[in-house]
Amino acid sequence: MPDTNQPHPWRKPLLITEFTAVAVLLASMGWFSSRAAEGAALSPVWLLIPAAASLAVFISFIGLMYLRWVVAAAAERKPRHKIVFSLLVMTLLGVWAYGVANTWISVSNA
Repeated sequence: MPDTNQPHPWRKPLLITEFTAVAVLLASMGWFSSRAAEGAALSPVWLLIPAAASLAVFISFIGLMYLRWVVAAAAERKPRHKIVFSLLVMTLLGVWAYGVANTWISVSNA
């Protein structure tokens, strides 16, 4: 039986990734708002920075949820947790992809 006081080895790297990606996302949003205040045109390629950062936030958040919900679940409940977790992951990534696609289209058409 594993020691419940010991955190999973992936927990710390996922937390570091999540908070680093949030910092990059916030910095890019600040930079975009300063560029907009100057009236400078924004190339759609610059959107790859916040898109990649937000994807990293989602992936690390999903990884931490997996550790909390599926890894920590009792053996007899793991299949149910995996199914529910898979549906949640598909929903989260679908919403992310929809948002990124709509943003890309709106910036490209402007």
